Amino acid sequence: MAKKPDAGKSSPGISREQRISSEGLMRLEKQLQSGIHISTLVLNQWIKRYGDDARDIIKKYGRDSNILDN
Repeated sequence: MAKKPDAGKSSPGISREQRISSEGLMRLEKQLQSGIHISTLVLNQWIKRYGDDARDIIKKYGRDSNILDN
């Protein structure tokens, strides 16, 4: 029995980087929504990884924007 040429390949869609990015940003927002304290160091790591999208979410939840503009 011959193997299908496309067996095991995923279909086109959202790239892995985009998927991980959106999942990560949703996770960040969920943490901020819950009201848990996230240190400035960790917030800056989110910004370093996700850029302005993370910065916008962090500002949305009232964190001091001055400490996030490193």
